[in-house]
Amino acid sequence: MKQIFAFLLLTIVTAIPSLAQAQLLAPQDSSSGPVDRIVAVVEDEVILQSELNDAVAAIQQQYANQPGQLPPIDVLRRQVLDRLVLMKLQLQRADDQGIRVSDSDVDQAVQAVAEQNKMTPDQLRAAVEQTGMSYAAYRQQLHDQLVVQKLHENVVHSSVSVTDSEINNLLNSPNYKAGEVHLAHIQVSIPGGASAADIQTAQTKAEQALAAVKGGMPFKAAAIRFSDAPDALDGGDLGWRRLDEVPPAFVDTINGLKPGQVSGILHGPTGFHIIQLVDQRSQAKQMVTEFHARQILIRPSELLSPTQAQQKAQDIYNRIVNKHEDFAKLAKDNSNDDTTANAGGDMGWFQQGDWGTLIGQKVADMKDSEVSEPFQSEAGWHILQRLGTRNSDMTSEIARNQARQAIGNRKADQAYDDFLRDLRSSSYVKILVPELEEPATDNGKASS
Repeated sequence: MKQIFAFLLLTIVTAIPSLAQAQLLAPQDSSSGPVDRIVAVVEDEVILQSELNDAVAAIQQQYANQPGQLPPIDVLRRQVLDRLVLMKLQLQRADDQGIRVSDSDVDQAVQAVAEQNKMTPDQLRAAVEQTGMSYAAYRQQLHDQLVVQKLHENVVHSSVSVTDSEINNLLNSPNYKAGEVHLAHIQVSIPGGASAADIQTAQTKAEQALAAVKGGMPFKAAAIRFSDAPDALDGGDLGWRRLDEVPPAFVDTINGLKPGQVSGILHGPTGFHIIQLVDQRSQAKQMVTEFHARQILIRPSELLSPTQAQQKAQDIYNRIVNKHEDFAKLAKDNSNDDTTANAGGDMGWFQQGDWGTLIGQKVADMKDSEVSEPFQSEAGWHILQRLGTRNSDMTSEIARNQARQAIGNRKADQAYDDFLRDLRSSSYVKILVPELEEPATDNGKASS
């Protein structure tokens, strides 16, 4: 069956290697002082000083070549502790929802990290252990990331849907722009049920961040220092995204920026934002190569052993190539593919990956009218005949798919951000070390 486009396909594969690589390279705790005291209570769990020290060391190692990008150590510790708290809360909520990750899932994540680092899994294990970190602890970190990813999927899938009318409205909107923008941001969040004083405190912090950027501080450094978004310690980098993925309230502002420029303070539903347009690029016409082919599938069954299926496929191939029998008739009489058999094996026009990687590669390597020798997939034994190729303008179809994905991503970002804010504000979190608490403002309230 043709693969169906899924606009909310969420994957951890690309997310794990970058984070895991930073953890892989990080030295273990070398801080002075006690490493076994409790620094925070998160519901019915605790965060130890040693956990905090290790996480801080990982960030410091990540920025070893740019130490000036990091905020003062007391600010960094508070930021890292906040990240640890949020991770604990997400893992607890995932456990409440019965979310589980198997050992095989972790094995796949290990394989992805190893490939990202151009290693084998055994080499990755050796590299982890050379840092002084146990391999079991490393696997646990990957396990936790996968759990949080599944939680994210649950939250998004239960609250996000995209209709055809929304897609049409976006594509027909005067604000719709093709192309992509590379953005970075600083976010100063407003807690749920915030008072006027809380809002003023957040705004003051945002004003300090903007003043720092205008004063010459690199935007990335300002994001690390002032932002409380989950990506703060990554410099607030949002990566490349289509302009129609950006919240509509911010689009006009971004349209008025040139690469490298920074917006003023924008008040959004979750707090105050400062956006940098890092770069932008236009979208060219989308031409795609399509193939027309037909196939015969011989599937093993209770009445046909795998060896017999292979032999049957070989016999049919010989009848087509050597005896010049009609491919379509043989497909109708013999093929076990219910989607194509009645059409004489005709698969229609399709893009290379639509029928899977194996068939896609085979048909791409063939010439028009050529018949492939039988080859095996998980479905059985295939015989292909490529009938033709064409270059199709898929700009409109791709635009619809991208619009669907853009709307879905925007809703997903908002949904999960709301979820995290509600989770944090409704949970019991107690910071036990005074210097790790947010500094109080003049009115006695914490600054974030």
